[in-house]
Amino acid sequence: MQIPSSSLAQTAELFKEIEGKVVDENNKTPLIFADIAIENSNISTVTNTEGEFVLKVPESLLGESITITHLGFEKRKIKISSIENHEKIMLSSAITQLSEVSIMANNIDARALVLETLAKKSDVYTDQGTLMTAFYRETIKKKRKNASLSEAVVKIHKQPYSNYRNDNIELIKARKNTDYSRLDTLALKLQGGPFSNLYTDMIKYPEYIFTEDDLPLYQFNFENSTKINNRVIYVVSFKQKENYNTPLYYGKLYIDSETKALTSAVYSLDVSNKSLSSQMYVRKKPRKVDVYPTEASYRVNYRTKDGKWHYAYSNIALTFKVNWKGKLFNNTYTLNSEMAITDWEIQDKKLAKTRSQLIRPSTILSERASGFSDPRFWGAYNIIEPEKSIESAIKKIQKQLKRT
Repeated sequence: MQIPSSSLAQTAELFKEIEGKVVDENNKTPLIFADIAIENSNISTVTNTEGEFVLKVPESLLGESITITHLGFEKRKIKISSIENHEKIMLSSAITQLSEVSIMANNIDARALVLETLAKKSDVYTDQGTLMTAFYRETIKKKRKNASLSEAVVKIHKQPYSNYRNDNIELIKARKNTDYSRLDTLALKLQGGPFSNLYTDMIKYPEYIFTEDDLPLYQFNFENSTKINNRVIYVVSFKQKENYNTPLYYGKLYIDSETKALTSAVYSLDVSNKSLSSQMYVRKKPRKVDVYPTEASYRVNYRTKDGKWHYAYSNIALTFKVNWKGKLFNNTYTLNSEMAITDWEIQDKKLAKTRSQLIRPSTILSERASGFSDPRFWGAYNIIEPEKSIESAIKKIQKQLKRT
């Protein structure tokens, strides 16, 4: 998909870019995965692993405010016109009256609460079809050095939570850079791409973590509650019961105490069974190599608008050991993928006609990307601000492009 240079220039003029860093007011530490949203719109982004963000604001919304929210902190609202670039935005901790919350939680069974939450698809989640614009980034590192970087803008044709039809993803634009020398000639190809992140939406896709058969194998318990947007959030921890060896998940669910909606989840897979867990992730590998995960961590966040919740952000972090037969040393690879909804609109129409642009759940993004080119295309889109190591890699790529 090519966009004329003149159109790009016009589009760029209609946006103002603001940037900042969100930190804890008490200890000044960066707040990761904080939500940044423009009021009276569906435009949003999230902070990166260093608490930083960049938000492109249409001129028509420059008179509005942005809201910054983070689990366990008070919501803050700031007029866009008053924001200075590189500004540090402080959030104060939300005070939770644990005694009152504990009494409330003790009257509810943790397992029953989770079952109620998973069943609330049509009540508190978006019950209309939506067309979501999302930014997706996927990195592979060999030890600590970037070996592959892929980014994409996609359109998600999100089905209503009340039906069982699967979502579709339309690839708008993708770019990549891969240093195969750092991959040690191993093209570590992991299936899923953007779909892997989409499937972390456990309200839409509970079968990927809490199947009817697996639910009895989990143990659920209440932890200390917290707050977000002045609302009490129940924290439910879960793990598989003892004496059961099949890999299952463990982590925490954050559930709104009023609506019983899932606001976020942070969890990991038990990867102690190397053979079984390897089959779950690795799609292609050379015959003379063993590849198995040593860590598999997930996060999904939801956002509310007009009383309805929807999928907003997810992050997947996978670490793999790669053992070549006949070689003395092993290598460690880390794959991180994240996807953020940056805008959306209600769309009850059928799937767009551009079926050639649809990608399959088995798609490997790096095989569909066109190289790290056409940088002007990204100017009008909100993206997740890259961490310093990725930013450095991007700058190196741009320098190489200028030389060639």
